[in-house]
Amino acid sequence: MRFTMAINQPTPATSSTTLTHEEIATYQRDGLIIPRYRLPWDLLGRMRESFAKLLRDNPTIRPEMLLGVHIAKGYADGMRGNPDFLEYALNPHILDLVEQVIGPNIILWGTQIICKPGGDGMAVPWHQDGEYWPIRPLATCTVWIAIEDSTPENGCMRYVPGSHKRQALLAHHHSDRDDLALNQQLDAGTFDENDAKDDALEAGQMSLHDIYLVHGSNPNRSPKRRAGFIIRYMPSTSHFDRSIHKMDRLGKADTSMTNFSTRPIWLARGVDRCGKNDFTIGHERTKA
Repeated sequence: MRFTMAINQPTPATSSTTLTHEEIATYQRDGLIIPRYRLPWDLLGRMRESFAKLLRDNPTIRPEMLLGVHIAKGYADGMRGNPDFLEYALNPHILDLVEQVIGPNIILWGTQIICKPGGDGMAVPWHQDGEYWPIRPLATCTVWIAIEDSTPENGCMRYVPGSHKRQALLAHHHSDRDDLALNQQLDAGTFDENDAKDDALEAGQMSLHDIYLVHGSNPNRSPKRRAGFIIRYMPSTSHFDRSIHKMDRLGKADTSMTNFSTRPIWLARGVDRCGKNDFTIGHERTKA
């Protein structure tokens, strides 16, 4: 029997995937936009079913740590993914939005679910995504889809508008705290948290943000769970270089970082402009 669950229909909004000039200008100015487009309620319902199955299949993994959910074997040891999420990540409406900010040649290279349970959902420290990704030159648009409402009370994403403009990485350090969903965080004094805004989203809404954007989120101390499906897209003018190994400031390999050497990537739209991306590595992992 197929698993079903009741959902609230999203607030009515335009189904257009054409970004306005104002939305594109906001993305360029702030590094983040919330498009008018929302997931149709039936697609949101199917995504919630897939998410519920993912949680059932991975009872021993913290729900903030569900990496590579679009492939049968995720990036975490012992994790079971759900290929439904590959279908969602290749949704043409989402790709239409992404194309308008990074161009027509798009590579899908990563997905993640970050689910913060009510009462003890982990914080995500302030960081920039490009600090730990083997993409050269650094370029990615991240799509953050709210599977459930994401609010300040349950730990929605926060960001510093305009922090991407320098197109440069700020100083980060490694943290061993066990209450954080990410072990890389920005050094104190590298940005002003007073400038931060909330990326609050209703279920079915999404935001798009730049690879250099300073962002993070508070822990979830509310009783209401927060869950988001995160999709990473890069322009094919960049190279997903699996030979890059993250080094710490002493020149030693940082073994806490994700191993990208066997990460599969997909040419989601267009052609490989840089001509160096390998779309065969790791794809044997998609077999059931």
